[in-house]
Amino acid sequence: MSLEIPLMTTDEVIELDPEQLPSGDEVLSILQQERSQLNVWINVALAYYKQRKIDDFLKILEASRVDANIDYRDFERDQMRALDMLAAYYVQEANKEKLKDKKKELFTKATLLYTMADKIIMYDQNHLLGRAYFCLLEGDKMGQADTQFNFVLNQSPNNVPSLLGKACIAFNRKDYRGALAFYKKALRTNPNSPAALRLGMGHCFMKLNNQEKARMAFERALQLDPQCVGALVGLSILKLNQQENESNKLAVIMLSKAYAIDPKNPMVLNHLANHFFFKKAAQCFEKVLKAQPGNYETMKILGSLYANSPSQLQRDIARQHLKKVTEQFPDDVNADIPAEILNNVAALHYRLGNLSDAKKYLEEALEREKSDAESLDAQYYNSIAVTTMYNLARLNEALCLYNKAEKLYKDILKEHPNYIDCYLSRNGDLARRSNVWLQTLHQPCREKDREKRHQERALAMYKQVLKNDPKNIWAANGIGCVLAHKGCINEARDIFAQVREATADFPDVWMNIAHIYVEQKQYINAIQMYENCIRKFRAQHEVEWLTWLARAQTLAGRTNAARGTLLRARRVAPHEPALLYNTALALRRLAATVLKDERASLGAVLRAVHELHRLSSGGAEAGPGGVAENAAVPAVAERARIETGAAAGEARACADLLSQAQWHVTRARRQHDEELTMRDRQREQREAFRRQQKRQQFKEKTKNALLFADMPVESKGRGGRRRRDEYESGSSSGERAADGREPKQRKRKRDGEGKKSGGKKKRERAQRGSGSDSDPPRKRRKRPW
Repeated sequence: MSLEIPLMTTDEVIELDPEQLPSGDEVLSILQQERSQLNVWINVALAYYKQRKIDDFLKILEASRVDANIDYRDFERDQMRALDMLAAYYVQEANKEKLKDKKKELFTKATLLYTMADKIIMYDQNHLLGRAYFCLLEGDKMGQADTQFNFVLNQSPNNVPSLLGKACIAFNRKDYRGALAFYKKALRTNPNSPAALRLGMGHCFMKLNNQEKARMAFERALQLDPQCVGALVGLSILKLNQQENESNKLAVIMLSKAYAIDPKNPMVLNHLANHFFFKKAAQCFEKVLKAQPGNYETMKILGSLYANSPSQLQRDIARQHLKKVTEQFPDDVNADIPAEILNNVAALHYRLGNLSDAKKYLEEALEREKSDAESLDAQYYNSIAVTTMYNLARLNEALCLYNKAEKLYKDILKEHPNYIDCYLSRNGDLARRSNVWLQTLHQPCREKDREKRHQERALAMYKQVLKNDPKNIWAANGIGCVLAHKGCINEARDIFAQVREATADFPDVWMNIAHIYVEQKQYINAIQMYENCIRKFRAQHEVEWLTWLARAQTLAGRTNAARGTLLRARRVAPHEPALLYNTALALRRLAATVLKDERASLGAVLRAVHELHRLSSGGAEAGPGGVAENAAVPAVAERARIETGAAAGEARACADLLSQAQWHVTRARRQHDEELTMRDRQREQREAFRRQQKRQQFKEKTKNALLFADMPVESKGRGGRRRRDEYESGSSSGERAADGREPKQRKRKRDGEGKKSGGKKKRERAQRGSGSDSDPPRKRRKRPW
């Protein structure tokens, strides 16, 4: 597909064949004259890169940053793309570069370009992938690369470049199964992935000791890309491991093919060198041994060569040669060992803590180097003697022989003024010596004059270190410590604050700021600072730090918290004398506080008395953690270098509290019984009140029920009267007509009156019914109903 460059004045375009590109300068001039859009510049530059015309690629991309037209929609994405392409090229070149300075320069250029792209579009997937691979290749930013790959995978779970990056990270972290899982997921997502994916799977199978699947993966990679150097090397190693002549020949053929493809590949060069060096060298020494069968040096060298051979037959030959050497020269155990080996042996002893042995080997190496310098290569042996002298000076520092160490440093600097490590170590020596003087201020029973003298010495040395190295945070922190000891609390606080601003990863300065808070009686701030420091630097098992926190909690009145902190420290160091004393002191004070508290519960008082009994008898346990107490308070105080009088006073205070314990227990028990009695009385009162409420509710419900029952009876009575009135009115219709008067309205009577009148009427009707016919009928007044 051809490339098109639109012309500015017409609708025509200039077509470029990607396979036959013209001169880069010619195309660049066209792009500048036609004011082409940035995306056209990028496509043209990419075409030149595919044709391996790197200079034209760089020239066009660099010019696009200034001359390209960005007056169109979404030009920001093209700007980011141009910067990312240029940065990716520099990362690729830095990965190939062998010179350290040049590599660093290329990585710096890439960093600058990626930072500029961040300001345009930070969260674009392709941009994040480029940055992630940059962090991965840079070496020391694998965590950042992992974070960016995870971010991309959260947005697109099947993103193949992210899966491959995660596989590389897992492989470098020796999580070969995890790496293989990422490779498999990437292959399922895109079955047409390049050969590099199969190559990675082959390496994972090799690490998992599945050589058959590794062979299949390497062969598949070669099918996809016959120029895959990694697959050729992998298959050649598998062939060499078979230890057969035919397979060895095939392995050499594969390595030779890989060398023809990439002559600078380190894996290819290493395996070819091993094969041909071993083969040619062994052949030459075999010829020497045939001419001189008893040659001592030849048998030693051949034995060493064959001892590293994968062939069992050659290893047996090596054993025979070395056996003959030891039989002919049984006293050759102290052979001439090079000075470099002696220096390395000393370094190993130093790391193991065997300082005396390390010093012996270093002195022997120094003598050997001086003698070799006189008879052999003076320049070489004098140069390695400097390293040995430097190591000897460091060893003297470790042995606290500071004067000897400083003398050696000065001797080195006279001959080699540019020896930077020597300057740094000398500053470290001064700092350590000032730390020694500062440490003496913490010793008990010190004299005031001696204390002041040590303060001045430490301050002078710290100042000298700071003068030589103005950015030395340890020296600045030491000056703050000396000022704090001298009582200049505010000045010390300012210095500690400046050090913490310079770096937040220096735990000593955090602790010193907390100490300042304690001195200023800001105990809450001190507690927060101690806890933040312990949490930040994961020092939950640092006994000294926990002790400082417990002290601040005690001064703040948080006795329970101090007890818990000290018991945590006891679990770490159960036999530390000072910690035993401090724990016992905290428990005694907590018990005293509980006993003096008149509102303390019976359980709290009994626990306090139990603690006092343990403390007074040198107890078996220090608390709920089950940590054993191994000594009484006076013994612990003596081991912790606490004054005998103070320890004896604490023991007497403990005994006094125990003598009053029975009274406190009786008082607490009496209060407990009174509280129980009061609670019982209150409970009975609540029950009685509840019963009374229920009875009242029952009465109310009964009364309401009776009222509702009376209402139907009253209604029935009214209905009966109405029916009687109707009957009476019907029977006297004649009289009503004769009389001609309207009946008067009947007044409503109360229930009692109605009942009485009803009875009276009944009696009248009875009398009428039983009377004689002569009696005239009595007129009845009609009433309306």
